[in-house]
Amino acid sequence: MVNRRAVFALLLATLAAFATTAAASEKFIVVASTTSTEQSGLFAHILPLFTRKTGIEVRVVAQGTGQALQTGMRGDADVLLVHARAQELKFVADGYGIDRRDVMYNDFVIIGPKGDPAGVGGMKDVAAAMQKISATKAPFVSRGDESGTYIAELKLWRLARVDIAAARGPWYRETGSGMGPALNTAAAMDAYILADRGTWLNFRNRGDLAILVEGDTRLFNQYGAMLVNPARHPHVKKELGLAFIGWLTSPEGQRAIADYKIGGEQLFFPDYRRAGS
Repeated sequence: MVNRRAVFALLLATLAAFATTAAASEKFIVVASTTSTEQSGLFAHILPLFTRKTGIEVRVVAQGTGQALQTGMRGDADVLLVHARAQELKFVADGYGIDRRDVMYNDFVIIGPKGDPAGVGGMKDVAAAMQKISATKAPFVSRGDESGTYIAELKLWRLARVDIAAARGPWYRETGSGMGPALNTAAAMDAYILADRGTWLNFRNRGDLAILVEGDTRLFNQYGAMLVNPARHPHVKKELGLAFIGWLTSPEGQRAIADYKIGGEQLFFPDYRRAGS
């Protein structure tokens, strides 16, 4: 004879297990971020630590900063982690994001062939280096997308008083791709390229390329995180998203960022003291 109470108890336990599994599968956020945070290996280092602590899974959409901001505008992400401060502040001012915080920084570098046909190796004035690259028509690879790196590149051309729209020619190659693929193109062409230091340090296919220009304060590269505004997109996971931003800017999250190194060299520097700006 079937024990109805036992069957009922088993049914309740099974339903509870399904409910728990379903709830757990919903405990995730979507983070739209730059290709540099993904391709540098940073996320692979820090996200398991965050998930282990909170149980929140982070699903990353790696794209250029401009594309990430558009993703946030559409409400297709919960959190943004990008690196174009002026555009980020406008995103917040326009009501698309809230609670922006500085998270970390590193710098951009000019990579080029060791033979250095433009003669910029060792220069500390990045604008003068860009002028020389343009004047010599040495091959240069540009992201040519809406990324923070491309925004920084265009700013450097302006500082160098180079009208890149008029000066471009066969020497100037736009890829429309992420940082890693753009570096691959530069390696294949023995070309110059502006890259973030983090992706460069994690890049393996260097060919004859090396860092030629670095150290100018105008190469500073700030990253910020913000929540997509739940008042505009009610489906945004506010509590989970804020938990991630809070962890990134906490002493624990900042230590995790600082601890990520390749060959003993730190890729990103925590910005805890300036968080919340």
